[in-house]
Amino acid sequence: MKPPARTPARKPAARKPSGPRRPATGRARTAGVGASISKESAEARQFTVDADDDGIRLDRWFHRHLPDVNFNLVSRWARTGQVRLDGKRVGPGDRIVAGQTIRIPPADGDTDRPAAKPAPRTLSEDQVAFAQSLVIHKDRAALVINKPPGLATQGGTRTHAHVDGLTEALMYESPVRPKLVHRLDKDTSGALLLARTPGSAAYFSKRFAGRSAKKIYWALVVGVPDIYSGLIELPIAKQPGTGGEKMHVDKENGQPSRTAYQVIERAGSRAAWVALQPFTGRTHQLRVHLAAIGHPIVGDGKYGGPDAFLTGTISRKMHLHARRLKIAHPDGPAIDVIADLPEHFADSMEQLGFDLSLGDAAFADDGPPPATREVKKQQAKAHAKTLRKERRGERRSRSAPAKPSGKPKAKSAGTAGKPRPAKPRTAPKTGPRKP
Repeated sequence: MKPPARTPARKPAARKPSGPRRPATGRARTAGVGASISKESAEARQFTVDADDDGIRLDRWFHRHLPDVNFNLVSRWARTGQVRLDGKRVGPGDRIVAGQTIRIPPADGDTDRPAAKPAPRTLSEDQVAFAQSLVIHKDRAALVINKPPGLATQGGTRTHAHVDGLTEALMYESPVRPKLVHRLDKDTSGALLLARTPGSAAYFSKRFAGRSAKKIYWALVVGVPDIYSGLIELPIAKQPGTGGEKMHVDKENGQPSRTAYQVIERAGSRAAWVALQPFTGRTHQLRVHLAAIGHPIVGDGKYGGPDAFLTGTISRKMHLHARRLKIAHPDGPAIDVIADLPEHFADSMEQLGFDLSLGDAAFADDGPPPATREVKKQQAKAHAKTLRKERRGERRSRSAPAKPSGKPKAKSAGTAGKPRPAKPRTAPKTGPRKP
C-alpha cells in the first residue's frame, strides 16, 4: 500500500504595506482639502506676491512669471489642490494680494512642455550702446528716453528699426524688458516713457489714459497765428481713402480733440515758435490742428503740403519735439523730465534767432488737475438735472392759462370803431324731458 502523497506546504502570503503607495509619476498628490501630502511636496516651490502683482488674477501671475506653465496646467493644479495661496485652495481666476505666498508643485515632471529657454541676444554692442545713450531718466519703475527723429516707436510694414526692438538693451538689472505705455510719431522727437515692471506699466497706462500726464511739445510753424494764445477744439477722424494713415478734421463723425498753444517767439511773419499742450491723445492731433488753423509744422509735408517747408537753409525734417513730460510715480515724487532738442531743430532755432531760455516758461503753471471719472459722472448728472428742471418749467408754462396783462389790447386800424357782428343763436333742443 502506497503512502499518501504529501501536499507541499503553502508559503505565507506577503503582507501589503499599510502606508499609501507613491505615485508612479513621482508627482505630489492630494486627496482633498486638509489631506496629507506625500514627500515630494517638500520640494514644492514657493513664491511671494510682489507689489507689482497686487490685485491681478492667479493665471495672469503665472503668465507673467512662469510662462512655461500654461492655463490648462494651472487649472488642473487648482482643481486637484496642488496650487495653494497662503495654504488654501485657490482658483485660476481668483485675485492675489501683495505679500501672499503661492505654493506650486515641483518643477520636475509637472509641466506639459519644457521650460522656455531665454531668448538669445539679438542686439549688437553698437545697438546696445545707442539705446542706452538715449536714456535721460531711470528708476525702479520707469525709463525715459529722448527719442531721435526718424526712429519709429513700434515696428510695422517695412519698419525694422524701432524703440520696441531696442528694449532688450534697456533691461539693465531687471529680468523683464521695459514696456511702452505711450507712443510718439516716427518723425517726432523727445521724451518717451517705458515702464520697467508689469505693475508700473498698468499704473502709467492709467495715467496716460486718464489724461493726468502733462506733455509739452515745441514746434516751429509756418507763419504767425493772429491770436498768440488759445485753445484749438476740432474733432478728428481717419481720412477716407488713406487706409487710416492720415487724419483730418471731421465735425460730424470725428472724436473730440483739444490742444492749447502759446506763441513763444516769432521770426517776422515767416515762422513762429510755439508751445503745445494736448489734452486729448488722438493720432497726429498736433499736426492736424496746426494745419487746420493755417500754420502747419515746418517740415510736415503730409499735412501742410509744399507750404510746410521754409526756403533757405532751414532743415526739411519735421520740427515737432516732446520737450517735457510730467507724470505721477507709483513709489514717490512725480517724474518731471526735459528732453534736449535734436540737432536739426536746434540749428533751425539758432538760424531764426530764437532764445531757448524763453521756452520752458510756457505752460509752467500746472493748473487744476483734470477731472476724474467720478467727478465727470457727477457733473453729467448735475447737468442732466438742470435740463430736466428747465423742461418741467416749459411744460408748466404751456399748460397754464394765459393771465390777463391788465392793459386793454390795442385795436387794429382796420377794425377801430366798428361793432363786432353778433353770433347767430342756435334753436333750443326740443323733446321729452327726462323724469
